[in-house]
Amino acid sequence: MKKKIIIAFCVAVAAWAAGYVIVGNSSDIPEGSTSQKALYVLEEAGCVMCHSKNAKPPFYANFPIAGSLVKADMQMGLRSYDITDTVGAIKTGAKVSSTDLAKIEYAVDDGTMPPLRFKIVHWKSNISAAERKAVANWIVAERAKLNASSGISKDFSNEPVWPIPRSLGADAAKVKLGSILYHHTALSGDGTVSCATCHPLDKAGVDALQTSTGIRKQKGDINAPTVFNAAFNAKQFWDGREDTLEQQAGGPPMNPVEMDGVSWEKIAKRLEADSAFSAEFKKVYPDGFTQKNITDAIAAFERTLITPDSPFDRYLKGDKGALTQEELKGYELFKQANCAVCHSGENLGGQTFEYMGLRRDYFKDRGNVGKINDKGRYSHTKDERDMHKFKTPTLRNVALTAPYFHDGSTQSLRQAVEIMAKYQRGVSLSDAEIDYVVKFLESLTGEYNGKKLEVKK
Repeated sequence: MKKKIIIAFCVAVAAWAAGYVIVGNSSDIPEGSTSQKALYVLEEAGCVMCHSKNAKPPFYANFPIAGSLVKADMQMGLRSYDITDTVGAIKTGAKVSSTDLAKIEYAVDDGTMPPLRFKIVHWKSNISAAERKAVANWIVAERAKLNASSGISKDFSNEPVWPIPRSLGADAAKVKLGSILYHHTALSGDGTVSCATCHPLDKAGVDALQTSTGIRKQKGDINAPTVFNAAFNAKQFWDGREDTLEQQAGGPPMNPVEMDGVSWEKIAKRLEADSAFSAEFKKVYPDGFTQKNITDAIAAFERTLITPDSPFDRYLKGDKGALTQEELKGYELFKQANCAVCHSGENLGGQTFEYMGLRRDYFKDRGNVGKINDKGRYSHTKDERDMHKFKTPTLRNVALTAPYFHDGSTQSLRQAVEIMAKYQRGVSLSDAEIDYVVKFLESLTGEYNGKKLEVKK
């Protein structure tokens, strides 16, 4: 029996060494565009073997010992990063997200990918210096597409983050109507709740509660994120169940806990009772208060809720004196701890979904904090692999938006930094280092309508 196990193990190792797929000699990069060269390297390096939901275990994954190692590699790889969308974007010519670029850059520059154990059994997957350069050139080119209109200085053009533009363009008439609707309690069934109830603009777009209070004083089951800069999110809600601001705006009015508007027809009747507003609305939307028109107007207004010209933005645009030495030190520590791998782009977040507690069990250590929805993206996809996976929140104006995380469990920004370093990055920061990072995060507070964003007491 023992002899059979040894033979089976040897067969499995031999099969594993052959690769999950045939990995060719990657020393010669074929001619082609920057994107084509990067795609070649990523595929030759075997990234899709462990970093894709579409990857299927090879037949030898059923063998003893080696099979368990194969499955463990695939599970850990997917938990860290799913490269499926990136590969698809390269093939179709679509833009690659800032976070995907940052993750690939980190893995390639740091030499952590492919990992040693993988390279031992997939010896042809090792990335050469020429291949690293090809990937680096592609990242530079892709970032240039993403930050082209940000006004970033050439000195910082390849940073993983960039400034917020001063405007996204807007239809002034729609924005005006959307502002009224955003603050209008007729969207709720009993006329007590508006969008601004949970996302007040004079409090940095949050209500400062662990979970918001909706109609009939019902409590929600997840922390309300800020509405400021939501226009830069790739998807909306913590679980990413909606793609656009229009779709997001249609959610709360129909939520029985939040606004319980009952139906769009009844919302329309309540809004029509305001004859002056109704007349103004029909000048822009002749068919009146439909779901599509209401959410379109609200979304138009929300696209103006951006906060450019923070000290950090001014620094990235070339004002070298915009940040203090402490803030600059904090930014360098922020990058050294690889926080910018997920908190990237103009919004420093909002681009991908990450596991809460990537390095250690956050939920076990946290314990029960009340009626909180900890399921994350699983709530939308029903894919067990998405359990505890949440949209990375923006860090814009983060000094003003406590409490933190989806569970609203942390009031202190210092504590939030410490928790993220420990549970997401697996590092321990000193008190002085935490202070520096907090200083940097405070430099992300921007301006709204030309004035520094503040929380009114």
